[in-house]
Amino acid sequence: MIELERVSKSYRTYEGRRIVLDDVNSVFPDGVSVGILGANGSGKSTLVRLLSGVEMPDDGRVRRTGRVSFPLGFSGTFHPDLNGLENVRFLARVHQTDEADAIDFVRAFAELDDYFYMPVSTYSSGMRARLAFGACLALDFDTYLIDEVTAVGDARFRARCLAAFGERMERSEVVMVSHDLEAMRAYCDSGAVLRQGSLTMYSTVNEAIAAHEAIMRATPSTGVPL
Repeated sequence: MIELERVSKSYRTYEGRRIVLDDVNSVFPDGVSVGILGANGSGKSTLVRLLSGVEMPDDGRVRRTGRVSFPLGFSGTFHPDLNGLENVRFLARVHQTDEADAIDFVRAFAELDDYFYMPVSTYSSGMRARLAFGACLALDFDTYLIDEVTAVGDARFRARCLAAFGERMERSEVVMVSHDLEAMRAYCDSGAVLRQGSLTMYSTVNEAIAAHEAIMRATPSTGVPL
């Protein structure tokens, strides 16, 4: 379970302070996978980083029970000067997972071939995503945090990712940010909409998608989220 207790988060921008969360109380319960929706710039990725502990709130508290993954899709997951194998070894040590098992899994799953032994700075965005998927799946988490990476790779690789997460979700939850609504329907049970510093939870993912689409239809095309 992940619980937000009166959490606030904002950033200073050229246009003024951008509020991501404004005194939010919310619960991501055990046994429920949640899809997070919101306009571009509403702060969905920031929310995922807060849930993981990679980023801290300005005020309030984020409480976690169980093992919560690093944000899958967060560019800071890997050290660019280390190769794929070295990054996986480091993550396995941090998360107290057998190094050899993790390395073998990622090497087979990510299909990076010789690039697995090259610095991550030489990877394309797709290769980084493959490494991230493999590394995340090689570690045993109670909650997996996914940020806009479900469409990576060809259809065969996406099917493998879906199947692998389907197996993990028999004992774990997913919190997902994605513009791919079909992927969100496939992975998630419930949904949440982030808008103007408020996080509204819905009992089903289809209710959240409907609410999000209604907001987007009513939003002027100014490029600034309301």
